[in-house]
Parts: sequence; structure tokens; C-alpha cells
Amino acid sequence: MYFEVNGVKTYCSNGTGKLDSNQNSVVFIHGAGFDHTTFVLASRYFARNNFNVYAIDLPGHGNSAGDPLDSIKAMSDWVYSAFNELNIEKTALVGHSMGSLVAMAFAASFPTRTRSLALLGTSTPMPVADPLLDAAKANDHDAIDMANTWSHSSFGQMGGNDNPGICMTMSGQRLLEQSKDDVFFTDLSACNSFHQGAELAARITTPTLVIIGSGDKMTAPVSARQVAGLIQGSRTIELHPCGHSMLSEQPNAVLDALATIV
Repeated sequence: MYFEVNGVKTYCSNGTGKLDSNQNSVVFIHGAGFDHTTFVLASRYFARNNFNVYAIDLPGHGNSAGDPLDSIKAMSDWVYSAFNELNIEKTALVGHSMGSLVAMAFAASFPTRTRSLALLGTSTPMPVADPLLDAAKANDHDAIDMANTWSHSSFGQMGGNDNPGICMTMSGQRLLEQSKDDVFFTDLSACNSFHQGAELAARITTPTLVIIGSGDKMTAPVSARQVAGLIQGSRTIELHPCGHSMLSEQPNAVLDALATIV
């Protein structure tokens, strides 16, 4: 569905479900350079189980117009504006990678609007290696190659998947290749310069689940556990074998985990 945020055409997927004010909501926030399609399986599952689903394309991503936002705070504030446009009063919030930082910032800043929180492939801080930043700044395909390689465990790099029609490595590569120039760099820079995560995480009181890939090279398991340790009462689920791209490597396990918190 299309709607407007601050006068800019914006897209979100409802997982082929119907919206009903009597149903609980789930909002999905994608990672750097990606879009709503990373959450197709989860979106459809929760839509079919009577949730209002909103898998949002951030500005400049997927089907949304506008320029990409250059900070996590700006993205969090934008999500707040999107909630108001969509009449979302309170929701479960699911974020992957960069999206986990946005979700974390939102939950800390707007606690009354967040029913539960799921952070996938998270870390704070979330530093980005200089070679990756430099290649992304140049819109060089090497940035896609590096991110795609580092995002998968050795298991994931074999390319197969339990779900028919899904290739672990190629799905992420194709999404990044479809991204507009400078979007990936802007996202990575926002992650790299976000240093308020520990302070914000400590303020979160929402029931929280942190999902960790045992072989995550982009946001190391030890960093994800540190995030969980900062959030009072949070739970962790660790997926084996699994890298950063857990939505393609272990989609069914991620879905099972989300069902416990949403």
C-alpha cells in the first residue's frame, strides 16, 4: 500500500493481509540498502494470523520516494511520523541490522507506541569497515560483494535453502544491486556514526527479544549479547548455523522466534 509521510510517497507491504483496527500490529524495518521484501515470509505469516502488518520501505528504498535519511535518529523520527499517518497506536516492532538500531531508538524514544521489540543481527555501536564504506561511497560493486560475503556464514555461502525458490546469497545481492546510488553508503554511514545505542538500550522497558546468528561476521554475537544485557528483562535466541543474513539463511527459525514475542 502507498501513503505519504511528510508529503513524500511511501510504500509498505501488508503481507497480503487486511487491516483491522481490532487486530494487533507488527511493523518491520529493513537493513541497510534493503527494503520490505526481506520480510516477505514473516509478513505473510503474521498477516494470515490476524495481525495488521506493515513492512515499511524507508525513504529512498524499494518503492518509497525521497532521499535516504542520514542518521538513525532521523529514521526513528520518520517512523514515528509514519505511525501517525497509518494510525498505528501501539505495535510490535521488528528491525534487522540497521533496522534494529532504528527500532531500538524508537522504542527508547516512544515507549508508549511499542508493544514488543525484536532486534535481529544487532550491535551497538555498529562500526562499518573502511573498505566497505569507501567502496559504497564510490557506488562500487565491491561494496555489494563485501557485504554479501561477510553477511553469510560458511553454511549460508553454500547457497541452498530449506524454503524452495530462495537462494541465500543471491537474494541479498540482488536487493543491494537494485538499490539507488548512494543509498547503501548513506545507510552504512548512519550505522557507523550511531554512538547513542548503549544509552538508548538502557532506557528500553518494552519486552525485547534479541535474535543472534552464531556465525555473524557483521554484528558479532558478543556484541548482540551486550545489547541484550543493556535491555532490562530481554531474552536472546541464538541460531546455529547462521550469519548476519538470518532472514535468508534461517527464515523458518527466525519466524519461530518472532512468534514468541510478537
